[in-house]
Amino acid sequence: MEQTELKGRIHSMESFGTVDGPGIRFVTFMQGCPMRCLFCHNPDTWDPNAPVKYELTPQQLLSEVLRYKNFIKNGGVTLTGGEPLLQADFVRAFFALCHAEGLHTAIDTSGVIFSDKAKAAYEFADLVLLDIKTTDPELHVRLTSHSINNNRLTLQYLQQQDKPVWIRHVVTPTINDDDEHLRAVAEYLSGFSVIKQVEILPYHTMGKYKYENMGIDYPLAHLSDLPQADTQRALSIFREKLSCPVLA
Repeated sequence: MEQTELKGRIHSMESFGTVDGPGIRFVTFMQGCPMRCLFCHNPDTWDPNAPVKYELTPQQLLSEVLRYKNFIKNGGVTLTGGEPLLQADFVRAFFALCHAEGLHTAIDTSGVIFSDKAKAAYEFADLVLLDIKTTDPELHVRLTSHSINNNRLTLQYLQQQDKPVWIRHVVTPTINDDDEHLRAVAEYLSGFSVIKQVEILPYHTMGKYKYENMGIDYPLAHLSDLPQADTQRALSIFREKLSCPVLA
């Protein structure tokens, strides 16, 4: 397929992102995700066929990014979602163009898609922001509606490729916040030298209004935000096991 024919389906864009990779970044939210995480705060990005505001070629998206090049020159660009690797060909083509402009590239992924096209996209990613939900296969299915297998294969592949990884781990009250679970995840992550940072994400209810607006049930409506004390406990457990920075 010619690059001029390739278009990415884009939910939204953020020109001055500060939480999706190092520095100030141009963040693009891709449309579509196969997972249905119980704590997802972007249900509006699930449906890959939903109407979108932008359908852009890689070059068109790059042109938008370059308007902000002076602001993001010490940061870069991040593709998130949704699950950007549903559009892996677009990710690869866009990141290749970014590299030609000297821009740092990062992809924020659940690791649910592990394929040759995903591997090709990772080639042009300078950093992978990878979600790790749990190490428990049964709990993973309950949390996400998908098997844990591709997530594991993704991290193993990134280790083999010596690709820098930042881990994100959502800690949810009554589901994966107990010490045993936290220690198991931290122990698992300690076996991967490519992990350069771990971020503990305390569960919050800020996305609940989107479910109400979309007329769908919010599966964790009975839960409150993770208490600060529990966030600190999780940080302590991870810092005991890991030599890389652990943040919240």
